[in-house]
Amino acid sequence: MNQRLPYLLLFVLSACQLLTAQIGSTAYNFMDITSSSRIYGLGGVNISTVEDNILVIDQNPALLGPEMDNQIGVNYMRYLGDSNFAGLSYARAAGENGAWQASVRYFGYGTMKQTDETGTVLGEFSPKDMQFAGGYTHDFSNRIRGGFNMKLLYSSYEQYTAFAVATDLGLNYFDPDRDLSLSFVVANLGGQVKRFDESYDRLPVDVRLGWSQSFGSLPVRFSVTAWNLTKWKLPYYENGDGTSSSTPELKDSFKSNLFRHLVFGADFVPSEKFYVSLGYNYKTRTDMSTYSRSFLSGWSLAAGLNVSDFNLGIAFAQPHTGATTLMFNVTLNLNDLLN
Repeated sequence: MNQRLPYLLLFVLSACQLLTAQIGSTAYNFMDITSSSRIYGLGGVNISTVEDNILVIDQNPALLGPEMDNQIGVNYMRYLGDSNFAGLSYARAAGENGAWQASVRYFGYGTMKQTDETGTVLGEFSPKDMQFAGGYTHDFSNRIRGGFNMKLLYSSYEQYTAFAVATDLGLNYFDPDRDLSLSFVVANLGGQVKRFDESYDRLPVDVRLGWSQSFGSLPVRFSVTAWNLTKWKLPYYENGDGTSSSTPELKDSFKSNLFRHLVFGADFVPSEKFYVSLGYNYKTRTDMSTYSRSFLSGWSLAAGLNVSDFNLGIAFAQPHTGATTLMFNVTLNLNDLLN
């Protein structure tokens, strides 16, 4: 392990050096939407849940491993409005201590009216984003893994197109004896290669920390993920009851900023065949702080079932009364089917 330590330190230092030139991003936020129903059920952001499932790795490449050899995953999500997202992922072992993966994801936002500057309807168009990704993970020791993802991003909005390149760098420490997982991720480093127009859109670069652990014989694993760590202040407006007499109130207290950085999750895992996940994302709830915000806003729920040679997963959330989101996952191991 001592021989690998310099490489591990170089990995972390490189991530921090790249980050200094990237803070202040606002575009390409679709990259933060997970493809895993389990992660979505844990609040939508989670980098430390260790699971033999290829779809959990899209927020932390260090969760990939040779145990996922020849595994394939398919995901579909009915998102806000008429948005539909789908993806396909594949993993392959690279010796005893490494693994690589490849994936493609599609983000469609329904059909919109095309108008000119006077408001005259000229037709319709269907905006979309696509992401092509590949990554590699290696074991630095029997408990520490490091990995990266390279992502090619293509966007098409009516007659405008853009192309960008991004990478994720991740580390994970996992102690199976204590069921303890600690993770560090620098997400979405990169930039645009082709712009929509003359303006330059930055990627949503982020630094994230994650902790997951169960205690004793209790079949529950708890998780806390800290994200948006490139900036402390995350103010928002509380819009009251939505009437004309109500005045939006700026929320920027220490407590508000703290909890908008944190996502909480809990996994109930009574057996290897079944799980239920519950998550709470305070930022999601406060981002939807209108009079029509749902009681369920910020909460998410998922369940999964291992059936024979494949795994099924479903997740549900309602960030707004008019916006119910559903995600479905199917993963299987081709080695099991062939044997």
